[in-house]
Amino acid sequence: MGFADQRFNVNLSILFTELPLLERPAAAAAAGFTAVELWWPWVDSPVPERSELDALKRAIEDAGVRLTGLNFYAGRLPGPDRGALSVPGEESERFRANIDVAADLAASLGCTALNALYGNRAEGVDPAEQDALALENLALAARAADRIGAILLIEALNKPESPRYPLVSAPAAVEVVDKVNEATGLGNARFLMDLYHLSMNGEDLPSVIERFTPKTGHVQIADNPGRGAPGTGSLPLEDLLDQLTKAGYDGWVGLEYKPGDRPSAEAFGWLSR
Repeated sequence: MGFADQRFNVNLSILFTELPLLERPAAAAAAGFTAVELWWPWVDSPVPERSELDALKRAIEDAGVRLTGLNFYAGRLPGPDRGALSVPGEESERFRANIDVAADLAASLGCTALNALYGNRAEGVDPAEQDALALENLALAARAADRIGAILLIEALNKPESPRYPLVSAPAAVEVVDKVNEATGLGNARFLMDLYHLSMNGEDLPSVIERFTPKTGHVQIADNPGRGAPGTGSLPLEDLLDQLTKAGYDGWVGLEYKPGDRPSAEAFGWLSR
């Protein structure tokens, strides 16, 4: 078992960012990957021009890679924002405007996983109000995902880097997953298990894998400390992925790490081809 037995895809919003967006799918293909994932690429535009959507679709198709994961609009990411769906007012409206746009782009590329980042706590707003808004918007997103045969992913981030984000543990994120599934009756909300974020929170990763793999729809990795490639930190990622496989996870593993002071194409030496 080990790394050679996993299905890895490349997150093009953190790797290959030295290249223009439309050149990244081909760069991932040249590095040997068959699948990619993306944060919402247009941070200021939940509803981009059709020409921009079509250009990204063509770039992915021309590169011969598959889009296996796409985020809904999440505000300025990377940047100060951590999602929009629980933030009252304009940001929530922008998220809603994006739901069908993101789902339609995903459907056009055969992508069956859509990630909805929860959003930071807003100053002066009752957290219960934000949670009610979040559940309403997540239900809308789950229905849109269901329309295209996709799952809705809900992710835990880490408190040191995202102190105002409320879902900073696996149990907190899974609780929201359960609430969305109860609200919609669709059962297509799933946990996004990011081993880097969970390790930054000090969680017992083997225990998380044992408890929550059945509710997991996607896995992402980076080493810790540093959020670099496997082997640059101290996380036993090979062993953890083996445990995930034994627990029944057979989906994609997203490479969501920083390449460091080198071109992204040189950041995969840990992975034998």
